[in-house]
Amino acid sequence: MMDSTLFAESNKPTPGDYLLSLERSFQYFNKVPVITGSFSSLDGIGNKLREDDSVLNIIKSRLVSQDRNLNIRNLQMFGALLEHLVEDEGRYEERLNSYDARMDSLRRDFSNLRKDTILRSMFRDSVLRAKFRPAIRELRTKRQLADSLFTLTNERINSLKAHVTANRINAEELENQVENFLRSAGSRAFGKERRYIWEPRTGTSRSRRTGEFRRGLQQENYIANYYFSNMRGEQMVLLVIGLAFFAWVAYNFRSLKQLGKMDALNDLQFRFLSPLPLLVSLVFVLNLAPLFDLNAPALYLETVGFLLMAVLSVFFLKQKHRIFFVYWCVFILIFLSYSFSRFLGLPYAMIRYWNLGVNSASIVLAILVLRHFRTFFKENRLIRGAILLYALLHLLAVVSNIFGRVTLSQLFSSTAIYTFTQALGLAIFVPSVREAMMLQIQASRIRNQYPVTFDYLPIQKNIDRVVFWLAVIIWLVSFTTNMNMYTSISDGISGFLTSPRNIGSFTFTIRGVLLFLFIIWLAHFLQKYIAYFWGDTGDDAAFDNKGHRSKLLITRLILLTGGFLLAVAASGLPVDKITVILGALGVGVGLGLQGIVNNFVSGIILIFDRPLRIGDMVEIGNRKGRVKEIGVRSSTILTADGAEVIIPNGDLLSENIVNWTLSNNHVRIEQVYKVDGDINEDSLRRTLKSEILAVPNMLHSREPQIILEPVGDEKYEMRIYAWCADVNKLETTQTQLRKVIRDFLAQQKS
Repeated sequence: MMDSTLFAESNKPTPGDYLLSLERSFQYFNKVPVITGSFSSLDGIGNKLREDDSVLNIIKSRLVSQDRNLNIRNLQMFGALLEHLVEDEGRYEERLNSYDARMDSLRRDFSNLRKDTILRSMFRDSVLRAKFRPAIRELRTKRQLADSLFTLTNERINSLKAHVTANRINAEELENQVENFLRSAGSRAFGKERRYIWEPRTGTSRSRRTGEFRRGLQQENYIANYYFSNMRGEQMVLLVIGLAFFAWVAYNFRSLKQLGKMDALNDLQFRFLSPLPLLVSLVFVLNLAPLFDLNAPALYLETVGFLLMAVLSVFFLKQKHRIFFVYWCVFILIFLSYSFSRFLGLPYAMIRYWNLGVNSASIVLAILVLRHFRTFFKENRLIRGAILLYALLHLLAVVSNIFGRVTLSQLFSSTAIYTFTQALGLAIFVPSVREAMMLQIQASRIRNQYPVTFDYLPIQKNIDRVVFWLAVIIWLVSFTTNMNMYTSISDGISGFLTSPRNIGSFTFTIRGVLLFLFIIWLAHFLQKYIAYFWGDTGDDAAFDNKGHRSKLLITRLILLTGGFLLAVAASGLPVDKITVILGALGVGVGLGLQGIVNNFVSGIILIFDRPLRIGDMVEIGNRKGRVKEIGVRSSTILTADGAEVIIPNGDLLSENIVNWTLSNNHVRIEQVYKVDGDINEDSLRRTLKSEILAVPNMLHSREPQIILEPVGDEKYEMRIYAWCADVNKLETTQTQLRKVIRDFLAQQKS
């Protein structure tokens, strides 16, 4: 009989279902401490937020007192710090939001767990509770721990999010205040901030001012430490550049020393470089420092300025005019007097008199230097201009101080000192970089076995021109930054350059066009002068190194092509519309561009197909000479007369090219002589061949051929075919061979 319950439906959970539900619960409660424990950044974010609180409080207190003692440099630093703080708060908020999202995921898992009917029925049923008592007891323990961790972590995340939001709001408000202070700094600086210097002072407690000074000094040191501990990326890049410059110069000196060619530098007459270029590297780094941190605190500027002065002192100590070094030491004392006045805790009135004395001493020093070195400054007008500007700025500082324009006086004083130091540093920076480049050229020439002597004066002028303009940019950045004009000037220029402009449907910006042209110019400049880095100055010495010059040619092509593509990508110009415009222009001036495109493509074919290479001896039509240069549009052939023949690349490929040195440098020599008398042909051939092979530059792997043909009674015509090993020495070899044969024939007659 069939059991009727066999096919009956039953929704009653089995013991396996209860165990599976318990297992899911254990997995969830075990996951909570794992996930909350992975929030490792919470402690770091909390510590950073507390540091940010201190910085925000200091900046807020300093801004409150700015109406009494405005410091432009510190205001610029405050702006950079607050911008950095806002960015940090954004990163903290992003990290906390990711943690919060994971907590929401845990919260949803817990909600699903509470909806588990099997687990709920097990807790309501006393029999099931008794059956799974150990597991339930452990589950309750894990739940209590998970609830505690969940609640604590959730509260901590919410607290930190609120802290981040409050800090970001405070930082943005303070950033607006700083921007307002900087915008109004010009008008405030020209307005009367304090009494005229001849007016009577109002009494103020000295002890209170001393306390304020000490507290302000501590705050400035704290905020400067915070600045460099959080914004040191630029300084690290500067340090790497300085170390690379040091290693580069030291390597070239060591290379020359190992080759025993240190005397090759005698003609270059280096004034600043040495085999251990520590001082020059410091000058290099310290002059570049203003470009890497425009918003550095005043303490940093003073430190960099003092280090630059110390390094320059070593160079000036070697000058033949000792009185110049004395004046320089006085200038350093003036700088120290001005800088340390901030750390003496003097009353404001006393600081004004102190600065008045420093400014007056600076003017007197400038006048004495100009009078004592009048002849020197006639030849060095830039240094003379720097001294005149130094004196003028100090004179303006004196006038501003007398009439109560204290901020303006501080601007003029600090700008005078720092920009004059920068000018003197750049006066050494320019020749130092030039000497480093000349050292690289000479070392590379010797490593490539080129002649030591070369025409270096035009190369020095080219290098000086580029480095000089770089120095001008550095000085202008330093000057405008110290005068609090850099931001307004850069913002104005940036606004003008980035404003969109329309020509029909074509939209562009001046910045995009200038960036496009600059990258194209830079690519052209690099491809033109990159050969200097490997010692190739364009002279005949580099012809023998064909492989090197072929690689250099490919490098130039890559620079030009890559520069064009990079210029198009970086400029932001719409490529599709540029293509349409170029297409339209191509239709209009197609005939004119046809030859240019033909020469350009032919140049690429010459570079990669290599039917001729730089240094090859070739004949093209009625022109014969050595290939001096292969460009993307034309190539240059140097004739034996010294003329440089420029041939379009399209003409090179369209004509027959005779390349004497494509696979080797061998060339056959043919000479004909008349021989009289009875001769032994075998003996003559054997003896003459040995004489021919003894001539320098003869090819021994191919035996000379001597053909004797009778032309009458006891008369012969002797044809000699021999091989010269180097076509470039053909004429010399022919002359020597002709002399050897004539001497041999004369000896045979006698």
